[in-house]
Formats: sequence, C-alpha cells, structure tokens
Amino acid sequence: MNAASREGEVDDALLRAWPLPVPDADGDKESRGRVLVVAGSREMPGAAVLAATAALRAGAGKLVIATPASVAQGVALAMPEARVIALPEGSDGSPTIAGLPALQALASATACLLVGPGMIGEVGTPRFVEALLPLFRASTVLLDALAMDVVRSLRRFAQPVLLTPHAGEMAHLTGRDKEDLQAQPRDIAVREAAAWNAVLALKGPTTCIATADGRAWLHRAEAPGLGTSGSGDVLSGIIAGLAARGAAPEQAAVWGVALHARAGEALARRIGRVGYLARELSAQVPALMNALAPADLADLADLADQETARPRAAPVA
Repeated sequence: MNAASREGEVDDALLRAWPLPVPDADGDKESRGRVLVVAGSREMPGAAVLAATAALRAGAGKLVIATPASVAQGVALAMPEARVIALPEGSDGSPTIAGLPALQALASATACLLVGPGMIGEVGTPRFVEALLPLFRASTVLLDALAMDVVRSLRRFAQPVLLTPHAGEMAHLTGRDKEDLQAQPRDIAVREAAAWNAVLALKGPTTCIATADGRAWLHRAEAPGLGTSGSGDVLSGIIAGLAARGAAPEQAAVWGVALHARAGEALARRIGRVGYLARELSAQVPALMNALAPADLADLADLADQETARPRAAPVA
C-alpha cells in the first residue's frame, strides 16, 4: 500500500502518487470493465444518461443501462453507446423484482454496478435495491440518491458498498443535524463508514471519503457551480467508470471527487462560476485524467493528439 492510499488531503501530489490503473496498450473494451447503471425514472430519465456518459468518459469499456420501460427507448436514443434494458416498474415508478432476472444474468460480467440516479419510489426502490445487492457480490457496488435509503433497513452491508450522500441525504440516513454533518464531515464519515461497512463519500465544500477500516481523505473545493441539477449523477458515474477500470472503491471515490471538482473549476474559468450545466462536466474528465497521469503516459497521449492534429499530405495524382 503506497502512502497516498492510506489517507490525507486530496491534491495533485496525492493523486499523482496514487495513479489509476493503466489500460493495456493492446487491450480492448472488455479489459476496461463493464458498468451497469440502474437509474432513471419517468420523471428523471436524464439522470441515467448523465451517469452513464460520465462512466464512459472516466474510461469504462462497456456500458449497460437498466431503466424503467416507460423511458427506455428515449434513454437508448440518447445513449447510442449503451445496451439498454427496459425494467418493469410499479405504480410509484420504482423498479419491481420482476426485473431482477435480467440483471442477474449480467452479474458475472459486471465490474461495477451503479444504482440510484434519478430513481423514484420511496418504498419500492429501497426494497428493489435490497433484493439486487446479493446478486452482485463480486462487483463493486455504488449506491446513490434514493438507492442509499436501503441502509436504513439493512444497517450494515454484507458486502463492501460505495455511498455518495451530500449533507442533506446524510441527515436523512442518520437522523443527524445537517449543520453538524457539515461541521464535522471527517468524524461522522469515518464513524458511519465503519458502522455500515462501506466506503463513504460525504459530499460538500469539504468532502470526506472514508473507509470501513478507518482511513479518510479530505477534498476541499470552492465550486458553487457544481451545486446544480444532475451534478451528483455525473459524480457517481465518474466513480463507477473508474471502479470498472479496476480502481479500488476508495481510490475510485477519491479520484472521482477530485476529477468532478476540477471539471467544475475548468468550466468556471471558461463560462463563469455558476451557470454551466451538469451535462458539460463529463467532457472535461479525459483531459484532466491525462494531466494527472504519470509523465510517460501523458507524453504518449500528447504525441497521439499531435499526430491526430497534424495535416496530412495530399495524395499524389
């Protein structure tokens, strides 16, 4: 375990000392892992698109989206890179257990399962998630948004799980005061990560990523523009894509939080501190990863970019 993987303040130095898994030079999409995104609803179909796009931008090789049947065709048209599975949905808009067999068939080939962005159904969705989890014991599992409510009934996960609550969601999950959570993010994140057997990214101006064994990383950023609809969906997708590539859950969370914040900073410089859209964040991620890559890999990427941009000689008649 290197120094960066223990704990500390998340900055460029820490990220460079803890590099992401390097794709094989002769690898294909299979070698970078499959992400299964279970997300969206008839009210918020775009959340599935935002999260799925971010997973691919973070480097995942294959993508499957499972979304309610009422919006599946629209999501498929918006994401031509994905296989899209239409899930049966209940009267409250939540997926039903009738959709589990189709997802179980994907479990052995799924590197990372992301569940929750844009889902509705405060009763049905947590029940669905509770039934889904045992099917994906061999995958990295990331729960976001309403899917995190399953922790209120399970209390402790039987398998390591990633959770990405902001302070308001954390207050809902724990019954704690939101202001206390914002004042003591590290102490509370470490305590709840251990209690839940989870990697926990407690989001805010100071985000704390904590593991069940007590390690913690703090990331500080002033990026008011990230407080916009869909931004959390993008973050969860980035983390899922990194996990699919082979990053450990805590590394995927640390890098995901950092890349998300830096994407916001890049857009703030170009557009303004507020007013950029969540859908614009993902496109910043590949260049940001390249900038933080080991020097030899970054040099190779720069050479490839130069070769692509170089004018070609006209063919001889």
